[in-house]
Amino acid sequence: MTTPLTYDTFVELASADTAVVGLVLKGSRAHEGMTTEHSDHDLYVVLADGVPTTLTRFAGHRTRELDLVLLTLDEFRAAGMPGFERYALARAQVVLDRLDGDIARILAAKARLTADEASRAAAHWLDAYANSLYRSLKNDRDGHGLAARLDAADSISHLLELLFSLDRRPRPYNKYLEWELARHPLPGWDTDALLDAVERVSGSGDVSSQRRLFAQVEAAARQRGHGAVLDAWGEDLELMRGR
Repeated sequence: MTTPLTYDTFVELASADTAVVGLVLKGSRAHEGMTTEHSDHDLYVVLADGVPTTLTRFAGHRTRELDLVLLTLDEFRAAGMPGFERYALARAQVVLDRLDGDIARILAAKARLTADEASRAAAHWLDAYANSLYRSLKNDRDGHGLAARLDAADSISHLLELLFSLDRRPRPYNKYLEWELARHPLPGWDTDALLDAVERVSGSGDVSSQRRLFAQVEAAARQRGHGAVLDAWGEDLELMRGR
């Protein structure tokens, strides 16, 4: 029987291969305190262009112990830009960097949205948040309880995208939301109060919690220059505000 490839064994192999310019660990193993008995090692293997290597035989390798993604340096630069992988790479750990810090700098760039990128994203997610909030409150008013709760849950997803884009950061996966906020709070937001509101709204669609949350969001959005997005809602803002 073939012995399963372990993380330590592969790192040793890759570190001895000159075609490998970087190794990057992502996922729960890169988030202190989040590892469990079920956690595997998710490893990016960054290869120099045009340099032959026998490590390509491990492309797509996936076991309970070790998941490998082999890609070129250019592909690594583009990974998650944009895309679902951006947060994972933003909080990833550098295991090997043969490029005098370039691997770390690439990760740092993924962790920080550009000003234009953040502004566009914030405007988009603010409108999406307002849309779901309005639908939830309208459905609650009209006696459609399930629809109101579903829209409330949708609004929280959009809200988190909005709040992190306002801080020029990729939104963390739900699994890492509390981890992220405990270590990197959102400026202007009380972490415990925000998480409590997120739990109340997503769990029950509580109307008063939704409106209190919206009051904070409206103030923050207008302060950051996104008032026009809200003003486009016209008189419907009054339902969101509870007036």
